Amino acid sequence: MRLGGGLLVALAAGAAGAGWWLLAGLVLAAIAAGVSARVPEPGDALVDRVVVAVARLAEVVVYAIAFGAYVFPAHRELAAAAFVVVVAGAGFAGLKIPTIVVRVADGLLLATGLVLVVVCLAVAPVGTTDGLRPPDFAGVLVAAVLVLPFLRPRGRENAGLRVLLLGGFAVLAAFAALYQLGAVRLGLALTSLRDLLSAADADALQPMLTVVAVVATVVPALAAGTEVRERAGVPGVAGLAVAAVAAWFLPVLPVLVVAGLATVIELLLGVRARRYSGARD
Repeated sequence: MRLGGGLLVALAAGAAGAGWWLLAGLVLAAIAAGVSARVPEPGDALVDRVVVAVARLAEVVVYAIAFGAYVFPAHRELAAAAFVVVVAGAGFAGLKIPTIVVRVADGLLLATGLVLVVVCLAVAPVGTTDGLRPPDFAGVLVAAVLVLPFLRPRGRENAGLRVLLLGGFAVLAAFAALYQLGAVRLGLALTSLRDLLSAADADALQPMLTVVAVVATVVPALAAGTEVRERAGVPGVAGLAVAAVAAWFLPVLPVLVVAGLATVIELLLGVRARRYSGARD
């Protein structure tokens, strides 16, 4: 579920820096996410709790920006800030969506995404002027960091298979977007996926994209709000307030970078926790 909300804005941000090499960045992120499936959660030390809370709050801000841009474009900033307060706040207060509902929503989002990909690949693109540049290793690495938080699996059950499925879908979606728009046009706008439907002569699907944006952002934001409460406790309310301000004022790229770097640190803390546990045993 997190992947859908992240891809709404992360594809454009990654393409702006890496061009067609965004695909390599997605593959790298999927590999890292697959490896991280064996990494335990960070411990309960103060630094662990702060890092996890920051990572989840940054993800919430990404979802909020995506929600505002796709659902209320005329009032993007206000909608993004309100999203943090209402949706993440509800998760912080303990509201949870039943697991069966989440799984059904995951299936519907995946099916809808595949429909969008097929539509985009079925229509010949208008000629683009951008070609495949020489490898930009820095751009590939940044693209991987931007997407990594949204590819990491929740839970350990069939984690490797889920990462493989999500990573394959992310690469397929990115290829369809690059094929139809080109790297330059994809990286120009926060809501490039709307441009993608227009380019594929599929404007009739715009309402469906709006519904996808709502589901793909609300559900993971609720879960993230719950995790912020579990990790930060009452001080997490201050974190939500900061996240609301960030959603109002910040562009999406620095927020994606913060989310990605916090996720990397979270993984390192998990590795440390496993080594400490092994040494103690």
